[in-house]
Amino acid sequence: MSGSASRRVRPEVAVRAVVGLLGLAAAAYGAVLLLGLDGADLLDTVLWMAGGVVLHDAVVAPLTVLATVLLVRVVPASWRTSLTVGLVVLLGVTATAVPVLGRFGARSDNPTLLDRDYTGGWLLLAAAVLLLALVVPVVARRVRAAGGPGAPRRR
Repeated sequence: MSGSASRRVRPEVAVRAVVGLLGLAAAAYGAVLLLGLDGADLLDTVLWMAGGVVLHDAVVAPLTVLATVLLVRVVPASWRTSLTVGLVVLLGVTATAVPVLGRFGARSDNPTLLDRDYTGGWLLLAAAVLLLALVVPVVARRVRAAGGPGAPRRR
């Protein structure tokens, strides 16, 4: 065969390209919507987005690092990754949910705003994340013990 033989694109490269293009399309759509806002709404949006960055960098990230340092000291190695991932998910969701958990913006003249039990939903999610964080290491240990992926190779 000559050097001009066609090269096949690996499936994972194609998937990444499609997902990347979808992300760019979503970003472009968001930019169009953002540019359609009037000055006051645009300023409020920029301040809200900057607040999210500050909240992440000043609160969520340091708490995650601190909790991970504590986990490393008291939790067995086989549990660390799972619990750290669970913690990152829970802190991210909690930071996002602060406005509804605090019921900021609730108005008595409009009962359709904040019309459900967000605290109960958050507690349910927290329980599910904790359960997964505790179950995953147990399942992984059993899979390795049965000779599955991650098991030591036999000679």
